[in-house]
Amino acid sequence: MTAELTEVLDAVVRALGGTPRAGQTEMAEAVGAALAGSEHVLIQAGTGTGKSMAYLVPVLLHTTATGERAVVSTATLALQRQIVGIDAPLAAKVVREETGKTPKVALLKGWHNYVCKHKVTGGFPEDALFEMEGIGSEDAQDHDAPTSGLGAEVLRLREFAEESETGDRDDLTQGVSDRAWRQVSVTKLECLGNRCPLIDECFPEAARQTAAGADVVITNHAMLGVVASGNGSALPEHEVLIVDEAHELASLVTSQATQELSAAAVERIARIVRRNGGMSTSSLEEAAEYLREALATTPPGRFTRGLPLEINAAVRDISEATRALLVSLREEAKSEASTTHMVRSELQLLQEISDRLLGDDVQGGQDVGWVESPRRPGEGPRIQIAPLDVAGRIHAHLLADRAVVATSATLALGGKFDAMASGLGFFDEYTARAVQSPFTYAKQGILYTPRHLPPPGRDGLSPETLAEIVALIAAAGGRTLGLFSSRRGAEHAAEHVREHLEHPVLLQGEDGLPALVRAFLADDRASLFGTLSLWQGIDVPGPACSLVIIDRIPFPRPDDPIMSARAEAADRRGGNGFMAVSATHAALLLAQGAGRLIRRVDDQGVVAILDSRVVTRRYGSFLRKSLPPFWQTKDSELVRGALQRLDAAHSAARVRS
Repeated sequence: MTAELTEVLDAVVRALGGTPRAGQTEMAEAVGAALAGSEHVLIQAGTGTGKSMAYLVPVLLHTTATGERAVVSTATLALQRQIVGIDAPLAAKVVREETGKTPKVALLKGWHNYVCKHKVTGGFPEDALFEMEGIGSEDAQDHDAPTSGLGAEVLRLREFAEESETGDRDDLTQGVSDRAWRQVSVTKLECLGNRCPLIDECFPEAARQTAAGADVVITNHAMLGVVASGNGSALPEHEVLIVDEAHELASLVTSQATQELSAAAVERIARIVRRNGGMSTSSLEEAAEYLREALATTPPGRFTRGLPLEINAAVRDISEATRALLVSLREEAKSEASTTHMVRSELQLLQEISDRLLGDDVQGGQDVGWVESPRRPGEGPRIQIAPLDVAGRIHAHLLADRAVVATSATLALGGKFDAMASGLGFFDEYTARAVQSPFTYAKQGILYTPRHLPPPGRDGLSPETLAEIVALIAAAGGRTLGLFSSRRGAEHAAEHVREHLEHPVLLQGEDGLPALVRAFLADDRASLFGTLSLWQGIDVPGPACSLVIIDRIPFPRPDDPIMSARAEAADRRGGNGFMAVSATHAALLLAQGAGRLIRRVDDQGVVAILDSRVVTRRYGSFLRKSLPPFWQTKDSELVRGALQRLDAAHSAARVRS
């Protein structure tokens, strides 16, 4: 590490009121070397390492010294806010004081995250906009009157558009619903671009201009997904890419590249075209009805041999009708610019989806297509299409020809980086390293893996597992985060614990997640039960969480279209599809879930995985090696005794305070 980097990092740590950490210093050194040599590096750094400063300091020093630009991407909004609001300003201030150079940092998000002033001032036909949300034209005619929650939200957003300097949704002091936000925002495809009469006041355009002049651009994985899909102009040119929370990147790139088609969506577009384009849409409406009939007779599940004949014919009719409307629109459209552009963008999106479904990638297995059951009452089934693999597009569009640092607390699955590196497109030469953790996991935590419980079945939690949960929570005095593989499991466990213990149980779905986490932190006798969104991202340090219960190994569902297709592809290549896909997926989630326990150097507790397969099946060792290096035991009495002593210590400390 250069003397300058050491001095600046130490100064930043002092400004934060902290002391140097060996792992943070080691990571900063690795990042600095990667930037200097334009290398690809994977760095596993656990909670408490201080990852953000370990990459921000060398990145700011490198960009101000070389004139290169860096992009820093995160998966979660919480981390993005921390970097933009706290970490980056502090690091930039110290860099300026230590070097005399002022690094410029900018925030950049997707187009729809900003208010569209042209839309707010009536630049788009209102009936069509409200039609997109399933609201009839009569409702749209008087939406200025705050007669409903939606109307009041839209009025507040109009005021926000007039007062805000950024137009950024996250700058709202009080949030609004997605439905309300869609009334004042547009996607990049819908945007008029340079033809917009308010281009000089455009919020997203201003954000992009600011980013183009910055040394470091802070963004999110959804934006990387846009770039990975081939739209390189979504981000300014850059020579350095930092991917924090890198374990989430492949999943979010997959989500960004996933599209869907339903009869209702086609009918909605037909109404928009008919009302605002002045064209007959009878052919498109007939094709939508044909698609509805085809989907009604097609069972949910993956297409293993291309589109079924009836669905193929319906999609082909949609494609032909859409193409004819686009030709007519070019020849005959006389509407004002925003209306024409909106109609064209809707038709182009429909054309893109239908052509993709009819293309060679579905038939050849490069795309995965499936019929998904209705999500809510009154909805019909829909077709989904997603890429089988995103590693190639990540490599080609994100990694090639630049220095890349990918970091996370969970990159070495089964003790090796191979699976994560392959999934993230690190095909060429790369360096992987796990930096020293500030935590002594073997002294701070116990991994409890009981053998005596029956393996999980399809009928939900067994009586023995429910009894074990009650005994563990009783010993811990509450203070439990329960991570369940299904909503039904979480609800069943909550009901059982409430019947047998007086400790309060907070259940995901009974209130908003932020409110539940606040209540969990406030009452150290409480337990919080939930599903996937609790496995990652929540931070509950201190005595509020002394026990993390995981009900079963979180394998993907056997009928998951993408996972099953990827497993089959791995088998065809001569590999082990189960280990490459299902076990790797489970290992990542287990590591993330177990990571909820130790959040500070003085945290202590138990992670209890109540699935005997972790110790009885051959793949169990792979899963256990993916977890933090806790002290391991199968002794239930020992674990309950440890929890009781920890509870007594926390209770005594609370009395003293």
